[in-house]
Amino acid sequence: ELRHRASPWQRNLGYPLAMLGLLALTGISVLIVCFHVLELLLDDAAMPRGMQDTSLGQASFSIFGSFGAALQVVLIFYLMVSSVVGFYSSPLFTRLLPERQDTPLTKIIGNCVSLLVLSSALPVFSRTLGITRFDLLGDFGRFNWLGNFYIVFLYNMGFAGLTTLCLVKKVSWAVQAELIRAFGEDG
Repeated sequence: ELRHRASPWQRNLGYPLAMLGLLALTGISVLIVCFHVLELLLDDAAMPRGMQDTSLGQASFSIFGSFGAALQVVLIFYLMVSSVVGFYSSPLFTRLLPERQDTPLTKIIGNCVSLLVLSSALPVFSRTLGITRFDLLGDFGRFNWLGNFYIVFLYNMGFAGLTTLCLVKKVSWAVQAELIRAFGEDG
């Protein structure tokens, strides 16, 4: 219903640009994780352990300087939003979605707990994937499992593989549906 009421500018320019932006952010995330996997295989220093007495501003957290740091912030924000959207889109938690003017207190508490858990996991998530090396105001590198190569490697491979699979599935299904629609009307 919202798509039908959208202006032609939104339909023809806004939605495609938003889709390209989401595809670009997803692709960049997968590329960074793939480079992190290669880094894990070649160098033990790529493990997401805590920083050793590095003061803020003395060392760059990105090899691309300010642009890389800005890209890391955008990717972390994207991962946060996509985690929340994915959480509420899963069949198990769709009933937890709040309803306007009709949300019981237990559902509000459940939403608060869920968002707290997701936001607490975000620094460890982004650090384990190699998106950032910054500790985000906490020494998350002290977790023992972050020093285990196999857990970190499999976590990165799982993220890269499943994200690529979802991306290919969504894009190929959309292209396939458009082709069927285009050729179906002619034939």
